[in-house]
Amino acid sequence: MNAPTYTRAQALPAILSQRIAILDGAMGTMIQRFKLGEAQYRGEGYNGPDGAGERFKDFPRDVKGNNELLSLTRPDVIRDIHESYLAAGADLIETNTFGATTIAQEDYGMADLAREMNLASARLARAACDKFSTPDKPRFVAGALGPTPKTASISPDVNDAGARNVTFEQLRAAYYEQTEALVEGGADVLLVETIFDTLNAKAALFAIDEYFEKSGERLPVIISGTVTDASGRILSGQTVTAFWASVRHIQPLAVGLNCALGATLMRPYIQELAKVAGDTFISCYPNAGLPNPMSDTGFDETPDVTSRLLREFAAEGLVNIVGGCCGTTPQHIGAIHEAVASQAPRTLGRAAGFYREAA
Repeated sequence: MNAPTYTRAQALPAILSQRIAILDGAMGTMIQRFKLGEAQYRGEGYNGPDGAGERFKDFPRDVKGNNELLSLTRPDVIRDIHESYLAAGADLIETNTFGATTIAQEDYGMADLAREMNLASARLARAACDKFSTPDKPRFVAGALGPTPKTASISPDVNDAGARNVTFEQLRAAYYEQTEALVEGGADVLLVETIFDTLNAKAALFAIDEYFEKSGERLPVIISGTVTDASGRILSGQTVTAFWASVRHIQPLAVGLNCALGATLMRPYIQELAKVAGDTFISCYPNAGLPNPMSDTGFDETPDVTSRLLREFAAEGLVNIVGGCCGTTPQHIGAIHEAVASQAPRTLGRAAGFYREAA
């Protein structure tokens, strides 16, 4: 029997109802394996037709560590990472844009390049997904919107609780620019991820909705928060349930958690989220356990451990999308893909208690 055919807008929701989809793993972990120096981050020595040439040779500030710049200066590195995850079985590939906002790029004096970084990154991911897509396994570009290094809810000054180093409007403008470029570059879904401050996330969601209204184009949205410790709260103080109540108005395709914790410590919070977000798909992409500087990836868990833990999540009926965050590699993603292949996706139901929609 032939697989059903869907438009791109319909395909991902349909897939999430039929099977567990696989998100890719860490970008930063993989970039570190290339051991790039300052010259390589500037693009020196790369002669590909899509490189930056001499453009950043004399840039007055150090740029090593600016991973988003690599989409302009070393697209071969980003392309290789994307294709490695796709070859491992990933259905969704995140763009290399975690820090590609004007606010984050101010740290490198490159705020004026943010739009260009997003556009180039989305195009790289789009080309990789198109290369690996087949009729029975389409691949999707997830346009990544990170949290920014500045927070609207928490003071940067321990002596002044009311101090702030960014405004909601500055965040909104930065996220609007990022959204516009990601969509123009070919994103299929927008992923607001690693949320440690709900107010920052609400600025991103406001900007996304504003873009949708102005452009007339709507993409699915995935929202992923970060529980920072055993308190079960994100850094700005909300529990998982309160976090969901704050962002559910956008009616995301999926909501979930990523980063900060390994799967073992993340499990009770995924259980909580799966309970209260009954009518929404659930995503989960944890770190590879705890940090371990002696490990090849800088984290404890090997692919067999992370994949076994996520298989347990799947067997419990908790998830629709799984993948990896810090410390995970294509080997982790390949193992996760195999581990959950036989597991059914979480079935959507009705949210519990006062979260239930009025009939």
